[in-house]
Amino acid sequence: MEKLKNNFKLTDGLLILGMIAPIAVGALLKILFIPAAEGVEISGAHIFFTIPLPLGGLPITETQVNQWLVLISLFFLCRYLTHGLKAVPDKNRQHLAEWIVEMTEKLVKDNMGDYFADFAPFIGAVLGLSAFSSLLSLTGLFPPTSDLNVTAGWAILVFFLITYYKMKCGPVQYLKSFAEPVPFLAPLNVISEFATPVSMAFRHYGNILSGTVISVLLATALQGLSQLVLGWLPGFLGEIPLFRIGLPAVFSVYFDIFSGCLQAFIFAMLTMLYVAGGFPAEEYFKRQKLKNSKKTKLIRNSEVM
Repeated sequence: MEKLKNNFKLTDGLLILGMIAPIAVGALLKILFIPAAEGVEISGAHIFFTIPLPLGGLPITETQVNQWLVLISLFFLCRYLTHGLKAVPDKNRQHLAEWIVEMTEKLVKDNMGDYFADFAPFIGAVLGLSAFSSLLSLTGLFPPTSDLNVTAGWAILVFFLITYYKMKCGPVQYLKSFAEPVPFLAPLNVISEFATPVSMAFRHYGNILSGTVISVLLATALQGLSQLVLGWLPGFLGEIPLFRIGLPAVFSVYFDIFSGCLQAFIFAMLTMLYVAGGFPAEEYFKRQKLKNSKKTKLIRNSEVM
């Protein structure tokens, strides 16, 4: 029994290490390969190296590396929360894991209906990946969600899902939907169809990037204010960053934590609403009912024969 407990604790320790190690690796890569900025510098993701390809080079950027680090940390977080599950929970982490699952399933059911109940894992993944990617800025690393390539990739995936469910009744029914409510609005409906992923990508990217930029500007302004107020003092007293003690953390509560989690929630909500809203449920279930009735008739006829 004692050996089992020790093995359980050892596994817990390794899982916690698996959560923390990717962030430490990201910080080490930043120290070793990204030159320190002098003054205020607001730039995109650093390019570590480029893989030569026949049609052009493939740059491996800070965004891609940090995105994988977040994925690895999330994987070990999920493994930690689900380690040692029991029929009757006896650990707080299992209560937390069950609460996350129940809330995600309820969110999907309330916004998408029973037909999309299996969407809960996907929506949970969207929420977790988006939120933790944005919160990466708290560690001083480049948040992947402040790169348009990342949010655009997610938006394109959602666009394919929307199109897939819109075509559940066939391509003809899908094309007819562009002529609703009146045919002359078809051009606007086509534009609206392609504007959906564009708006989702730019909304998420713009809010996270703007929060990062404002945080940097505020920190620089507070540093300048500290020098203005204390700069006349002799020695190290004039170099004390008085207004950078605590205040950046207060601003970070909104720009990094609240805004990052809010944008993750908004992206997930838009995904659910667009997919469920584009699904022609009434027509689909009507066709399914007709198909089932035809199958029943065929079975009965075969039995009579």
